[in-house]
Amino acid sequence: MQVHRRHLHSVHLLRLWLFCVVAQSFLVSGGPLHHLSDPHWHPATATWYGSPDGDGSDGGACGYGSLVDVKPFRARVGAVSPVLFKGGEGCGACYKVRCMDRSICSRRAVTVIITDECPGGYCSGGRIHFDLSGAAFGRMAVAGYGSQLRNRGEIPVIFLRTPCKYPGKNIAFHVNEGSTDFWLSLLVVFEDGDGDVGSMHIREASSSDWLEMKHIWGATWCIIGGPLKGPFSVKLTTLTTARTLSARDVIPRNWSPKATYTSRLNFFT
Repeated sequence: MQVHRRHLHSVHLLRLWLFCVVAQSFLVSGGPLHHLSDPHWHPATATWYGSPDGDGSDGGACGYGSLVDVKPFRARVGAVSPVLFKGGEGCGACYKVRCMDRSICSRRAVTVIITDECPGGYCSGGRIHFDLSGAAFGRMAVAGYGSQLRNRGEIPVIFLRTPCKYPGKNIAFHVNEGSTDFWLSLLVVFEDGDGDVGSMHIREASSSDWLEMKHIWGATWCIIGGPLKGPFSVKLTTLTTARTLSARDVIPRNWSPKATYTSRLNFFT
């Protein structure tokens, strides 16, 4: 059974700017820290969406855009209920999900990356729920029974937070459309380990001061100032375990909107 739910539409640039203005006035609370090494599985429910053997989301509420359609995201994406989405701060986190229906499911868990939110239906009322791509959902079945499992609709599962792994890739920073010398918006991708972001700062090459960026929606962070002069170093701190990584001069002086700049670092390298 395919679940129909709300998908994120393109957000108008003025609206993004206004979000950033409002966010500049408030500190974003990451809540209490949790250890990623929690070895316990927890109960939840799961459904699927998109085409039966498809990759799932086209875009999504985290703002990853077309990245969700290609590897390493492809067919590993998932949406979660607000409990795990955390207003966008849960974006990028990775989970193992295992079906509990022994009559049709294998003991194999699938690993999914959170790229979207499912705010209603099965995901409402404070429930912990995963809405997976058709491909990921079907992989939990005994070999050859993927279609039968998808026909079950909502199923009981257990889940476990797991470190994200992007072999051969380093953390990259995508400059969002509409960014200027006075309003800079960044999106983090391919973050090993925790996968989530609790805070971000940038530093201009001509300064020793780290400037705090604000979380505005999904996995998008921004800063208003200026004029901001590149190259920029970027420092991020993970939400779950508060690990910090600094990428020096990762965004060049002649940066441009819609470009992605890859660092030489990652948490597992």
